[in-house]
Order: sequence, then C-alpha cells, then structure tokens
Amino acid sequence: MKTLSLHLFEITSNSVFYGADQVEITVKDSLKENIYSFEVKDNGSGIREENIEKVTDAFFTSRSSRKVGLGLALTKMKAEQCGGGLEIKSVYGEETRVRFWFSHDNIDRPPLGEIEEVIVMSATMKENINLKYKHITDKGEYVFDTKEIRKVLDEVEITNIKIIKALKEMIKTNLEEISVNE
Repeated sequence: MKTLSLHLFEITSNSVFYGADQVEITVKDSLKENIYSFEVKDNGSGIREENIEKVTDAFFTSRSSRKVGLGLALTKMKAEQCGGGLEIKSVYGEETRVRFWFSHDNIDRPPLGEIEEVIVMSATMKENINLKYKHITDKGEYVFDTKEIRKVLDEVEITNIKIIKALKEMIKTNLEEISVNE
C-alpha cells in the first residue's frame, strides 16, 4: 500500500465487514513528537483472543472467500520498518481497537495520501454507519462526525454524489487549516 490512508482504509473496511456500525478513527500527526499514529476503534464482532496474534500473519484469514489476509500484515510490516508498530486489542463480540504508528521523519514512511477520500468512502460503505474521525496536529484538531453531518443534511442521504463531493472538499479544507503533514 502506497499511502497511510490506504492502510487506514484496509482496517476500517475490516471493521465494517465484521459488523461495526460505530467506527472511531483518531489520527495524530505530530512533528514535535515525531509520530504519525492511527487508531481505529469499532463495535464490530471483535477478534477471538486466540486469533489476535494470528491476524497479522499474511496466511491467516477468517474470511471464507480468500485464503490470505494481507492488510494487517502489510500494515504491521511497514510500520515496523518505519520505526513504529501495530497493536490490537479486542473483546470478542464487543469491540476491536487497532493502532498503528510510524516515526514521522522516517525516510521510508509512506505519505498520508488522500485521507478525505478514505474517510468519505468509509462513512458511506454501509447504510447508517456512524463514523467519527479526529485528526490532531501540532496546530490543532479537526473532527468529522457522520451523526452531526446527518443532522445538517436532514432528508438528504449522505451517499448522494453531490454530498460525497462536498464532504471530501470540507474535510480537505479543514485539514489544510490545521496543517496536516504529508
């Protein structure tokens, strides 16, 4: 995966695939602390305790549609190559938290990429998903919350193509205001 956003999308996709309708994403982008960290918390089906260590193995997957599960394995490998890591905490049947991080100044760290695309895709991939995204930088923070967006939209669906385009622009503009780093 060429960008940090694609690693994030892999994890949020897993959240939705495994039944989550509440997803919280927190991104910490700090040059002062030399960290680029991502946390995804969801209320999906969770991971059985005996499988937590296995889910970062490329040849382990609980899906019957394929025999490999590269997403978490690639994320863990890239994070470790860039002075970071990956940790997973889960309560089976209740929730999962996946956190991965990189040294901000590591020369091999992928760029952030188009995170606004990932957030909007994640927010619209399942009907009535509640997604909260917080991005924290050294200059401030921005919060995107689909519950709040739906209140403003009233009768208009969040999946409307004009709304999707407007949401991407809104996120991008707000991230520029808090000086998100590539």
